[in-house]
Amino acid sequence: MQLSERNKRVVERLINTVFINHDLSSLDEIMRDDYIQNNDIAAQGKAGFIALFKQTFIAMPDFNYQINRLVAEDDYVVAYCTTSGTHNGGEWLNFPPRGGKLHFDVVDIFRVQDGKIAEHWDVADRLTLFTQLGVVKDIETPSRD
Repeated sequence: MQLSERNKRVVERLINTVFINHDLSSLDEIMRDDYIQNNDIAAQGKAGFIALFKQTFIAMPDFNYQINRLVAEDDYVVAYCTTSGTHNGGEWLNFPPRGGKLHFDVVDIFRVQDGKIAEHWDVADRLTLFTQLGVVKDIETPSRD
């Protein structure tokens, strides 16, 4: 199996184990301790990742992450996904629960090193997310007549 395929399998395991099954117990096998998070909402390292997702799973017990497309090239794996859940279990991203459904798209980029997740970047549809959290008022899209 070539490197890109092996790295894709590592990311699939992370997605299935953590994001879909909410299981952080085997993260030592999947992620490096010195994991680099290129996102300001989570602390650095594996410990920061664990803290963020423990809180996420409390805030949204039905948190789900659906893979729309998974592409790998060398050390990088890109996952285009749809995230959903009901924000009813606790504070999340410093926002109190409102019981509302969340449904937004995310592109996650992972770098794999020596068979483990080493680094992460993401681009999320924050306008949709913040509108659903009630932080931003729903914006009407102008017509293109």
